[in-house]
Amino acid sequence: MTRPLLLSAFEMLVPNHQSPGLWRHPESQARDFDTLGYWTELAKTLERGGFSALFLADIPGVYDVYGDGIEATARGGVQYPVLDPLVAVPAMAAVTERLGFGVTASVTYESPYLLARTLTTLDHFTGGRIAWNIVTSYQDSAARNLGYDKQLPHDVRYDRADEYMQVMYKLFEGSFEADAVVADKESGVWVDPDKVHPIGHEGEWFTVPGYALAHPGPQGTPYLFQAGASSRGQAFSLDHAEAIFFSGSTPQLVRRWVDGVREGLVERGRSADAVKILTIATVIAAETDEEARARLEEYRQHVDIEGALALFGGWTGVDLSGLDPDATLEHVQTEANHSALASFTTLSTGRAWTVRDLAEFVAIGGRGPVIVGSPATVVDELERWREESGVDGFNITAAVRPADIERFVDLVTPELRRRGLLPEAGEEPKGLTLREALTGGGPNLPTDHLGAGLRRARV
Repeated sequence: MTRPLLLSAFEMLVPNHQSPGLWRHPESQARDFDTLGYWTELAKTLERGGFSALFLADIPGVYDVYGDGIEATARGGVQYPVLDPLVAVPAMAAVTERLGFGVTASVTYESPYLLARTLTTLDHFTGGRIAWNIVTSYQDSAARNLGYDKQLPHDVRYDRADEYMQVMYKLFEGSFEADAVVADKESGVWVDPDKVHPIGHEGEWFTVPGYALAHPGPQGTPYLFQAGASSRGQAFSLDHAEAIFFSGSTPQLVRRWVDGVREGLVERGRSADAVKILTIATVIAAETDEEARARLEEYRQHVDIEGALALFGGWTGVDLSGLDPDATLEHVQTEANHSALASFTTLSTGRAWTVRDLAEFVAIGGRGPVIVGSPATVVDELERWREESGVDGFNITAAVRPADIERFVDLVTPELRRRGLLPEAGEEPKGLTLREALTGGGPNLPTDHLGAGLRRARV
């Protein structure tokens, strides 16, 4: 039997996400990114196309590294302005039945006590279709505007995040017993006070003594995404993640990360396949290979090279402005996103990247591959990537938004279904939580997950 392919869409509530300059393309509707209708229509398109989830990125700061300012970022709309992804989710959930929603929220800057309530609310309002993409954030601009002189060191952010997750598991799993909510009219009891408990957390970073504000949603703990590819980030993922998202330019690079995850899961007593692994891909599809290649060449006429370097500077903390375009990239250690720079330097084998190479590569699709062709060609390449990298599926991003996603759904989805890589339309199961849909298991954290050990048992 053909192994199904897991599809998620990678998006962000910004004018320009992963392809700086493409908002200028005649087909782009990015100007409508600040309207709710844009996102509800996208959600309906994704569900029609067999996607399991919409993965919504977010950043709490502005990319101000390139040229030591925001000029290139602002001019190009490079992930700026950025709206709050959590606000849009209930509306998208209301117009869909199966699509899951992965929302990004930072453990460095969000209060765990209040974030637990927000995510639980979304779990209720989506019928259990919410996932949390756990990030530690990587921008100095965010730190400065959120009460810090500078951001915490990279590994310290993850050390703090480990304790943050302990607090979240206690709030999600350990405060309410499973049958604490009675809502009994005869007795006049809504919550049995004997079955709700203070979490009593007192640690190095957090003191949270009291009760969870909201009763658990259908999943208890939302399905957990994580996207760290650094060694410390991967260690965090092995303890906490149920799905991991990588961004790599070659399947061989992604394979190194995938193999490390599978081995690390076993070492921690989890199943090697306990975590779903996705990698980014930008797909430009057309009826024929020739038409798709012509479309790519047309896209290249709209790229914003300075915007691409502003995007890269924001990811890495490295300012490439003023350098010789033919200068070779060298690795430097920053407190920003470690894997973003390493994928073009220390982890890149057989190629020395120049500043020009990097800008042209990032300008369409960010840090991942651009797959171009007819439906058959695109699916062949997705299958090759899956085989060579070992991933379970892809986070699909659009260069021209939402046109490339619409073409994927209209052209590529039928080919995926023809090959048995996606269920036929109408055959997808309904009424499942996101965790059930992605894992085939139950709605709650599996028993081998760290958070399950903090679940409040029935007394």
